[in-house]
Order: sequence, then structure tokens, then C-alpha cells
Amino acid sequence: MDRTLLIALVAGVLQGVFEWLPISSEGNIAIVLTALGSSPSAAVSFALFLHAGTALSATVYYRDELRDVLGLLPAWRPGSAFDGETATLSFLAVATTVSIVVALTAYSLLDDLVSALTGGAFVALVGGLLVLTGLLQRFAGTLTLGDRSEPDVVDAVLVGALQGMAVLPGVSRSGTTASALLLRGHDGPASFRLSFLLSIPAALGGGVLAVVDSGGLPGLTVEAALVALVAAALVGYATIGALMRLVEKVPFWGVCVGLGGLAVLGGLGLTIL
Repeated sequence: MDRTLLIALVAGVLQGVFEWLPISSEGNIAIVLTALGSSPSAAVSFALFLHAGTALSATVYYRDELRDVLGLLPAWRPGSAFDGETATLSFLAVATTVSIVVALTAYSLLDDLVSALTGGAFVALVGGLLVLTGLLQRFAGTLTLGDRSEPDVVDAVLVGALQGMAVLPGVSRSGTTASALLLRGHDGPASFRLSFLLSIPAALGGGVLAVVDSGGLPGLTVEAALVALVAAALVGYATIGALMRLVEKVPFWGVCVGLGGLAVLGGLGLTIL
């Protein structure tokens, strides 16, 4: 197999697995691609582009819940937006809007920063963000601030802002958003459900952003892009259920901190050498 297609296949498979784990799929895939010779900017664009594949996986997996939520549109009223059944619909709408604003700002800053970094410095930066993400998850696992059954507008703004920041490689989208919901008093299953429902428009937007910013496919041929997206979608759909159950049982904050620490050390080593 052609090397470019092989890298696209490997990246797609990794995205299909990493997306459901709170370890920053974008950050870890960007590290892998950088190690394989991609420039930091190309690695970030490719990693962001792959989210379109797992967005399709999540859409199919959550199709019944999405249908139920969208079915509430005729009953939605501004005065009772966060009351009862329409609370989830309002949460998704507000959080997505906030995510777009924050993500565009963060991505603009990221673009300038990545362009100024060498491969080693970029890997170290991603590693540092992974460590911070892991520590946030550890903190969220030991402290909650209430007992909530439905999301409110504060949840939507907070989670939307954190999801927007997850455009930075190394910041786990699911890790930070689920942790924020846990800290706000939502239980584990509800936190991950809201986080992954919210991931669908965000992931599609990330893929579109990578294409627009690159002026086309991010350094890929059409064949490589298709291979990567199909692999991400198929592997993502095949693994989402099992990996989400695993996340509820395994303390992935330690994995995140460990991977981040290794990336920091490796990146610093590359910079010095």
C-alpha cells in the first residue's frame, strides 16, 4: 500500500478509537503524524479533519436520541427553554453556539502558535495540555457541586466554552466537557451522554474548519481523505459502545497524564537534540 494511504488508514483507525476516550484524539493523532514527518500545522489540520468521520459514527449511534431531541422543536418556547424535556435541546443549541465562537478564536491563536513551533516544541506543548486535561478529570472525579437532573444555561455556556477550547490539540473535548458536567452535579452517564450528543455538530464543524483553513483537503489526496474518513467512521461506530462503558470504569485521567508526560519529555528531547 502507498505510504500516504497507509498513514491515512492508521490515522483513521486511531481517530475511531481515541475519539471516545478522554485523552484528546486530536492531540495524540497530531503527535503520531508529527513523528511520521508531518509539519505541526499539517498534523493539526489532518487530525481536526478526521473528526468528520467520527461525527458520522456518533450520528448513527445516537440516531434515536437525536430524533427524540429534534422532535421537541415544536414544543420549544423561550420562557421555558431549560425546563423539562426541552432542556437538552436548549443545552445543545446554546453550547454549540458558544463553541463556535470560542473555537474560531482559539483556532486563530493556535494557527499562529503552531506556525512558530518546531516539531519537538509542538509535541511538548500538546503533552503539557494533555497533562492539564488529565488533572482536570482527576479533580472532577473527586468533587461535585450539586445534584442536577437537567442542564441549565450555565451548563451550556460553560461546556460550550470548554468544547471550543478543545480545538487545541491536547485538550480532550470529552474529558473537559464531561468533567465540567460532573463538577456541576450531573451523574456520569448523563455527563457523557450530553458530551457526546454535543460532539456531533462540533466534530462536523471541526472537519469543515480544517478544509476551509487549508483551502481544500488538509494535505491529502482525495483517495487518502476517503480512506481516513471511512476508517474513522467504521472503527468509531464499532468501538463507541464498548469504549464508553470502559471510560466509566477506568480512571483515564492517569492515562492522559502519562501520555502527556511522555510527550513533554520526548518533545523536549527532540528540541534539545
